[in-house]
Amino acid sequence: MTHKPISELTPEEARAEMAALAKRIAELDAAYHAHDAPLVSDAEYDALRRRNDALEDAFPQFVRDSSPGRRVGAQAADGFQKAAHRVPMLSLSNIFSEEEVVDFMDKIRRFLGMAASDEIEMVAEPKIDGVSFSAVYEKGELAGGATRGDGVVGEDIAANLRMIPQLPKRLAGDDLFESEVPDVLDVRGEAYMSKADFFALNAAAEESGQKVFANPRNAAAGSLRQLDARVTSRRKLGVFAYALGAYTGRPFDSHWAFLEALKKWGFPVNPEIRLCRTADEMIAFFRALSEKRAALPYDIDGAVYKVNRMDLQRRLGFVARAPRWAVAHKFPAEQAATRLNAIRIQVGRTGALTPVADVEPVNVGGVVVRHATLHNADEIARKDIRVGDSVVIQRAGDVIPQIVSVVLEKRPENAPPFVFPSVCPVCGSRALREGTEAAVYCTGGLVCPAQAVERIRHFASRDALDIEGLGDKNIELFYTLGWIRNVVDIFHLRQRHELDLLNLDGWGQKSALKLFDAIERARAGVPLDRFVYALGMREVGAATARILAGHFESWAQLESAMKRPDAREELMRIEGIGPVMADEIADFFREPHHREILDRLTALIPIRDVVRASGGTPLSGKTIVFTGTLSGLTRDEAKARAQAAGAKVASSVSAKTAYVVAGADAGGKLETARELGVAVLTEEEFDRLLDGTGK
Repeated sequence: MTHKPISELTPEEARAEMAALAKRIAELDAAYHAHDAPLVSDAEYDALRRRNDALEDAFPQFVRDSSPGRRVGAQAADGFQKAAHRVPMLSLSNIFSEEEVVDFMDKIRRFLGMAASDEIEMVAEPKIDGVSFSAVYEKGELAGGATRGDGVVGEDIAANLRMIPQLPKRLAGDDLFESEVPDVLDVRGEAYMSKADFFALNAAAEESGQKVFANPRNAAAGSLRQLDARVTSRRKLGVFAYALGAYTGRPFDSHWAFLEALKKWGFPVNPEIRLCRTADEMIAFFRALSEKRAALPYDIDGAVYKVNRMDLQRRLGFVARAPRWAVAHKFPAEQAATRLNAIRIQVGRTGALTPVADVEPVNVGGVVVRHATLHNADEIARKDIRVGDSVVIQRAGDVIPQIVSVVLEKRPENAPPFVFPSVCPVCGSRALREGTEAAVYCTGGLVCPAQAVERIRHFASRDALDIEGLGDKNIELFYTLGWIRNVVDIFHLRQRHELDLLNLDGWGQKSALKLFDAIERARAGVPLDRFVYALGMREVGAATARILAGHFESWAQLESAMKRPDAREELMRIEGIGPVMADEIADFFREPHHREILDRLTALIPIRDVVRASGGTPLSGKTIVFTGTLSGLTRDEAKARAQAAGAKVASSVSAKTAYVVAGADAGGKLETARELGVAVLTEEEFDRLLDGTGK
């Protein structure tokens, strides 16, 4: 990544850096949320997110699906029953300075079409450093509970939540409502462990020779995510409730009114929460919270600001992973110094060579850290990081730190600059940069064991073909034995190696049959979006795969479009597909060895077309383009409403466009629509379509 000022970046430099950021943040999300094995500090992760957001603001034409702004957590862990959220449980975007508080409020006003002087009441809350949960009440009784998971499906922790004394098992009455309690109430909150209880837990663990927790957040996570709820009952967890999910009661006019109702129903609500009417009041709240942070009995890592009025929250809506009406204001990072012992090179699924720093273990804010990612060769060169250096590291959470700088006066004599390898450390193939990208890639492709194993693992993963039993360990084993060298070999495993498998240590008839059954289930057919995701194209995450599936609706149509000379242009017309992503997808389908694999796969696996639900809105499945200035809605709000009604929003007009919504001062898109005979709607006609009363 270049780390140049954004104003000095060329479009190609911005595009390359955004691609590298998208890939890296996706890796960090998977490590943190899915495997409980974070690779970097909160500070480093937040810095990457901030850089990405700033680049996307400056270069919107390069926005990708793999942006962190379109991801929420990771899938639920094995061992727990899964629990689907009735309303998605999203996360928050982050800000890090007082200037960004003002910018956040300005963005809200712009989205809503409000004047700079218009007042927007905000609720300011401490950001508890704990574990998010959802508690579902039916007819006033605690009926279910889940972790955040990937925002759609979490882990069922209902039994564990019942072990927390502070969380009501039955709602108290509420005289604000005609009925005593709503039929369905989904309360979101944070489980935490107080500092005192954390120290007591670790002291007892040390005395009995057990592993201690790094910090209260880890202790809370380990206590709440127990397969045996009796363990949770022995841990002293507290909770604060702060958000609303599914709900069938009388609507709330404001978030503040909801918090008051929570108190009446018996939920703990943080006593530090305040109403603010200006950005200055929000900043004052943050400063006061910073001063009392150490004295609070629980850990916090910042503040959260939420638009108070519920009608404004509904208008603002959501981006892919977070609400537009709320944001987290994070505290600065903590720092310490240590020695850099070694720099290792890891090879990822796409062939990217990623340097990792091994440092002398050091305690930073109560957490012992040993490793840090170094991103790429440019990052090492920019900071002039050398083995043996004394380095300053920082953290803002409970994970591995970021190397901030080198203490040059402590550098060992004759310490040589680090030379990034020109060959892959796994397979020995050449390692090269692609164009202006900062990342270095192994050219070994499918002959590189690191890439081959990772590509197979991705293909079989839960969000792809979901082949249970074909995890990392077994894939590495089968690859080493030569049984599975590419994704097609998965479907010949039983035919070619059933007896061999039964003779392996640790394998029996039952475990082998379970694996073969999982392979056969995948072979029976897979939805188009999951198949596209399974292919492991760079820049194509699960959300982009859904965009592609929603646009083309069948593998035959997607494949046919990718064979045409204008494949890239076709992709670029899809809302949400930028130039970098279009290049990667088109290039993937052009590669002869990919075509061979695809032909073999599609001969083995039926790929299910996208089926549009009947009884949808008049815009369901229709492609719509906006042009000109709308009077009643901002452009972002109009797009969000169209997508919520099932429409595909495109950036340019083609023969496939169903409607063009033309506001004032409409330009070339309107002319193109008329030339192609595309229906043109006024803003009023568009509103009627949304309401179901128009044509």
